[in-house]
Amino acid sequence: MNMVFVKNEKKYWEFIRELRNNPKVKGGFITQNEITQEQQACYMTQHNDNFYVCLWGDTPVGYVGVINEDIRVATHPDFQGRGVGKFMINELMKKYPDSTAKVKIQNVASLKLFQACGFKKKYYLLEKNGE
Repeated sequence: MNMVFVKNEKKYWEFIRELRNNPKVKGGFITQNEITQEQQACYMTQHNDNFYVCLWGDTPVGYVGVINEDIRVATHPDFQGRGVGKFMINELMKKYPDSTAKVKIQNVASLKLFQACGFKKKYYLLEKNGE
């Protein structure tokens, strides 16, 4: 099946929200608050043009976006390990070549993904009593 990289549209907002709230995905994000439909609508109204969706056939399987040159990415757990994340990052970098990624040290999958796409570790952010 071929993957397609498409501009985000309102019809994908709920997919993105559900994926972001998915317990198998949520732990990889720095901020892990549950996102309501109202919060998602407000956020996407402001940032829709900065997001893209990966389709596997007609099925959305992941999303990627850039806010203030910081990449946000997630792949549905059923499609992880199939090259979806790498495909999305590589496509995104054609449009936003100066973007960077903030990745939790514990998020080994994301660290490997970004390194596979040519990213290098540059900083560590140390917090007292933080995660």
